[in-house]
Amino acid sequence: MQKKELLYEGKAKKVYRTDNPDLLWVEYKDDATAFNGAKKGTIVGKGVLNNLISAHFFQLLAEKGVPNHFVELVNEREQVVKSLDIIQVEVIVRNLAAGSMAKRLGLEEGMDLGGPVVDYCYKSDELGDPLINDDHIRALKLAAPEQVKTIREMALKVNDILTSYLADKNIILVDYKLEFGFHKGEILLGDEISPDTCRFWDSKTREKLDKDRFRRDLGNVEEAYKEIYRRLTGREVQI
Repeated sequence: MQKKELLYEGKAKKVYRTDNPDLLWVEYKDDATAFNGAKKGTIVGKGVLNNLISAHFFQLLAEKGVPNHFVELVNEREQVVKSLDIIQVEVIVRNLAAGSMAKRLGLEEGMDLGGPVVDYCYKSDELGDPLINDDHIRALKLAAPEQVKTIREMALKVNDILTSYLADKNIILVDYKLEFGFHKGEILLGDEISPDTCRFWDSKTREKLDKDRFRRDLGNVEEAYKEIYRRLTGREVQI
Protein backbone atom coordinates (compact mmCIF):
# COMPACT_ATOMS: atom_id res chain seq x y z
CA MET A 1 0.00 0.00 0.00
CA GLN A 2 1.26 3.48 -0.85
CA LYS A 3 0.79 6.69 1.11
CA LYS A 4 -0.42 9.40 -1.25
CA GLU A 5 -1.18 13.12 -0.94
CA LEU A 6 -2.38 14.84 2.24
CA LEU A 7 -6.17 14.90 2.28
CA TYR A 8 -6.83 16.69 5.57
CA GLU A 9 -4.95 18.03 8.58
CA GLY A 10 -6.81 18.41 11.86
CA LYS A 11 -5.83 19.38 15.38
CA ALA A 12 -4.39 15.98 16.25
CA LYS A 13 -3.98 14.03 13.01
CA LYS A 14 -3.01 14.20 9.35
CA VAL A 15 -5.01 12.07 6.94
CA TYR A 16 -3.59 10.92 3.61
CA ARG A 17 -5.05 9.16 0.61
CA THR A 18 -3.73 5.74 -0.34
CA ASP A 19 -3.65 3.81 -3.61
CA ASN A 20 -6.80 2.06 -2.32
CA PRO A 21 -9.83 4.42 -2.43
CA ASP A 22 -11.43 2.53 0.46
CA LEU A 23 -8.51 3.11 2.83
CA LEU A 24 -6.83 6.14 4.43
CA TRP A 25 -3.44 6.60 6.06
CA VAL A 26 -3.54 8.44 9.41
CA GLU A 27 -0.57 10.11 11.08
CA TYR A 28 -0.97 11.12 14.72
CA LYS A 29 0.59 14.45 15.74
CA ASP A 30 2.15 15.70 18.98
CA ASP A 31 0.19 18.97 18.73
CA ALA A 32 -2.24 19.56 21.57
CA THR A 33 -5.23 21.89 21.66
CA ALA A 34 -7.97 22.60 24.18
CA PHE A 35 -11.03 24.84 24.51
CA ASN A 36 -11.79 24.70 20.77
CA GLY A 37 -8.25 25.65 19.86
CA ALA A 38 -7.91 28.57 22.29
CA LYS A 39 -5.07 26.78 24.08
CA LYS A 40 -2.29 25.21 22.04
CA GLY A 41 0.87 23.32 22.85
CA THR A 42 2.87 20.17 22.27
CA ILE A 43 2.82 16.93 24.24
CA VAL A 44 6.02 15.08 23.42
CA GLY A 45 5.23 11.61 22.09
CA LYS A 46 1.47 12.11 22.17
CA GLY A 47 1.10 11.08 18.54
CA VAL A 48 2.88 7.79 19.12
CA LEU A 49 0.94 7.01 22.28
CA ASN A 50 -2.48 7.95 20.89
CA ASN A 51 -1.84 5.91 17.76
CA LEU A 52 -0.87 2.81 19.75
CA ILE A 53 -3.60 3.26 22.37
CA SER A 54 -6.31 3.79 19.75
CA ALA A 55 -5.18 0.72 17.83
CA HIS A 56 -5.30 -1.30 21.05
CA PHE A 57 -8.86 -0.19 21.82
CA PHE A 58 -10.11 -0.63 18.25
CA GLN A 59 -8.74 -4.17 18.10
CA LEU A 60 -10.36 -4.99 21.44
CA LEU A 61 -13.72 -3.59 20.33
CA ALA A 62 -13.59 -5.45 17.01
CA GLU A 63 -13.03 -8.70 18.91
CA LYS A 64 -16.09 -7.85 21.03
CA GLY A 65 -18.31 -7.22 18.02
CA VAL A 66 -18.10 -3.43 17.59
CA PRO A 67 -17.38 -2.69 13.90
CA ASN A 68 -14.84 0.10 13.46
CA HIS A 69 -12.55 1.67 10.89
CA PHE A 70 -9.19 0.33 12.11
CA VAL A 71 -7.27 -1.86 9.64
CA GLU A 72 -3.63 -2.05 10.75
CA LEU A 73 -0.73 -0.25 12.36
CA VAL A 74 1.90 0.97 9.91
CA ASN A 75 4.37 2.09 12.56
CA GLU A 76 4.31 3.67 16.02
CA ARG A 77 2.82 6.93 14.73
CA GLU A 78 0.69 5.84 11.76
CA GLN A 79 -2.18 3.49 11.02
CA VAL A 80 -4.40 2.55 8.09
CA VAL A 81 -8.16 2.89 8.46
CA LYS A 82 -11.25 2.43 6.34
CA SER A 83 -12.49 5.65 4.75
CA LEU A 84 -15.69 6.93 6.31
CA ASP A 85 -18.41 9.36 5.34
CA ILE A 86 -18.49 10.95 8.79
CA ILE A 87 -21.80 11.55 10.54
CA GLN A 88 -21.55 15.13 11.83
CA VAL A 89 -22.64 14.14 15.33
CA GLU A 90 -20.21 13.62 18.20
CA VAL A 91 -21.47 11.13 20.78
CA ILE A 92 -20.37 11.71 24.37
CA VAL A 93 -20.96 9.02 26.97
CA ARG A 94 -20.61 10.06 30.61
CA ASN A 95 -20.33 7.76 33.61
CA LEU A 96 -19.28 10.38 36.16
CA ALA A 97 -19.88 14.14 36.18
CA ALA A 98 -16.84 15.99 34.87
CA GLY A 99 -15.75 18.73 32.50
CA SER A 100 -18.41 20.76 30.74
CA MET A 101 -21.32 18.72 32.14
CA ALA A 102 -20.26 19.31 35.75
CA LYS A 103 -19.82 23.03 35.05
CA ARG A 104 -23.02 23.39 33.05
CA LEU A 105 -25.24 21.64 35.61
CA GLY A 106 -23.45 22.70 38.78
CA LEU A 107 -22.48 19.14 39.69
CA GLU A 108 -19.57 18.07 41.81
CA GLU A 109 -16.86 16.60 39.64
CA GLY A 110 -16.75 12.85 40.06
CA MET A 111 -20.41 12.47 41.04
CA ASP A 112 -21.81 9.10 40.00
CA LEU A 113 -24.58 9.62 37.44
CA GLY A 114 -26.37 6.38 38.29
CA GLY A 115 -25.86 5.02 34.79
CA PRO A 116 -24.43 6.29 31.51
CA VAL A 117 -25.62 9.65 30.19
CA VAL A 118 -25.44 10.12 26.42
CA ASP A 119 -24.99 13.59 24.91
CA TYR A 120 -24.85 14.60 21.26
CA CYS A 121 -22.90 17.52 19.83
CA TYR A 122 -23.07 19.05 16.37
CA LYS A 123 -19.62 18.48 14.88
CA SER A 124 -18.78 22.07 13.93
CA ASP A 125 -15.59 23.88 14.95
CA GLU A 126 -17.09 27.18 13.82
CA LEU A 127 -20.01 26.82 16.24
CA GLY A 128 -17.96 25.28 19.06
CA ASP A 129 -19.57 21.82 18.78
CA PRO A 130 -22.87 22.80 20.44
CA LEU A 131 -25.05 20.31 22.31
CA ILE A 132 -27.96 19.00 20.26
CA ASN A 133 -30.72 16.44 20.74
CA ASP A 134 -32.52 13.90 18.58
CA ASP A 135 -34.87 16.54 17.20
CA HIS A 136 -31.99 18.81 16.20
CA ILE A 137 -30.31 15.88 14.45
CA ARG A 138 -33.52 15.23 12.51
CA ALA A 139 -34.09 18.91 11.69
CA LEU A 140 -30.51 19.39 10.50
CA LYS A 141 -30.71 16.12 8.54
CA LEU A 142 -27.48 14.90 10.15
CA ALA A 143 -28.76 11.34 10.55
CA ALA A 144 -32.01 9.40 10.31
CA PRO A 145 -33.74 8.34 13.55
CA GLU A 146 -32.82 4.68 13.05
CA GLN A 147 -29.19 5.69 12.51
CA VAL A 148 -29.19 7.70 15.75
CA LYS A 149 -30.60 4.62 17.50
CA THR A 150 -27.79 2.51 16.05
CA ILE A 151 -24.96 4.84 17.07
CA ARG A 152 -26.43 5.21 20.56
CA GLU A 153 -26.60 1.43 20.95
CA MET A 154 -23.04 1.10 19.66
CA ALA A 155 -21.80 3.83 22.02
CA LEU A 156 -23.37 2.10 25.01
CA LYS A 157 -21.91 -1.24 23.96
CA VAL A 158 -18.50 0.43 23.81
CA ASN A 159 -19.16 1.72 27.33
CA ASP A 160 -19.99 -1.75 28.66
CA ILE A 161 -16.87 -3.25 27.10
CA LEU A 162 -14.42 -0.53 28.07
CA THR A 163 -15.62 0.15 31.61
CA SER A 164 -15.26 -3.54 32.44
CA TYR A 165 -11.93 -3.88 30.65
CA LEU A 166 -10.44 -0.76 32.23
CA ALA A 167 -11.65 -1.64 35.73
CA ASP A 168 -9.22 -4.57 35.63
CA LYS A 169 -6.47 -2.03 34.85
CA ASN A 170 -7.45 0.16 37.84
CA ILE A 171 -8.77 2.85 35.49
CA ILE A 172 -12.13 4.61 35.72
CA LEU A 173 -13.64 5.55 32.36
CA VAL A 174 -15.19 8.87 33.37
CA ASP A 175 -16.44 9.94 29.95
CA TYR A 176 -15.42 9.85 26.30
CA LYS A 177 -16.24 11.13 22.82
CA LEU A 178 -16.96 8.92 19.82
CA GLU A 179 -17.45 9.58 16.13
CA PHE A 180 -19.16 7.37 13.58
CA GLY A 181 -19.39 7.20 9.81
CA PHE A 182 -20.55 5.15 6.85
CA HIS A 183 -18.33 2.72 4.99
CA LYS A 184 -20.06 0.95 2.10
CA GLY A 185 -23.42 1.52 3.79
CA GLU A 186 -22.37 0.21 7.21
CA ILE A 187 -22.06 2.42 10.28
CA LEU A 188 -18.58 2.08 11.77
CA LEU A 189 -16.93 3.58 14.82
CA GLY A 190 -14.16 5.94 13.71
CA ASP A 191 -11.78 8.71 14.80
CA GLU A 192 -9.71 7.66 17.88
CA ILE A 193 -10.05 6.39 21.44
CA SER A 194 -7.24 7.84 23.50
CA PRO A 195 -6.39 10.12 26.43
CA ASP A 196 -7.22 12.98 24.05
CA THR A 197 -10.84 11.86 23.68
CA CYS A 198 -11.47 10.10 27.01
CA ARG A 199 -11.23 10.99 30.66
CA PHE A 200 -9.29 8.28 32.50
CA TRP A 201 -8.87 8.39 36.28
CA ASP A 202 -6.86 6.11 38.51
CA SER A 203 -9.46 4.05 40.40
CA LYS A 204 -7.68 4.36 43.75
CA THR A 205 -6.39 7.92 43.79
CA ARG A 206 -8.64 9.48 41.10
CA GLU A 207 -5.54 10.98 39.58
CA LYS A 208 -6.27 12.26 36.07
CA LEU A 209 -4.52 10.29 33.32
CA ASP A 210 -5.70 12.17 30.24
CA LYS A 211 -5.67 15.51 28.41
CA ASP A 212 -7.18 17.30 31.41
CA ARG A 213 -3.60 17.45 32.67
CA PHE A 214 -2.88 19.70 29.67
CA ARG A 215 -6.16 21.61 29.84
CA ARG A 216 -5.72 22.42 33.54
CA ASP A 217 -1.92 22.85 33.62
CA LEU A 218 -1.54 19.93 36.03
CA GLY A 219 1.84 18.85 34.66
CA ASN A 220 3.16 15.35 33.98
CA VAL A 221 1.07 15.13 30.80
CA GLU A 222 3.43 12.84 28.90
CA GLU A 223 3.77 10.58 31.93
CA ALA A 224 -0.02 10.22 32.19
CA TYR A 225 -0.32 9.11 28.56
CA LYS A 226 2.56 6.68 29.04
CA GLU A 227 0.88 5.28 32.15
CA ILE A 228 -2.31 4.52 30.22
CA TYR A 229 -0.32 2.66 27.56
CA ARG A 230 1.62 0.79 30.25
CA ARG A 231 -1.55 -0.35 32.01
CA LEU A 232 -3.21 -1.42 28.77
CA THR A 233 -0.29 -3.40 27.38
CA GLY A 234 2.15 -4.05 30.21
CA ARG A 235 4.84 -2.52 28.00
CA GLU A 236 6.89 0.67 27.93
CA VAL A 237 7.18 2.81 24.83
CA GLN A 238 10.32 4.74 24.01
CA ILE A 239 9.56 8.29 22.87
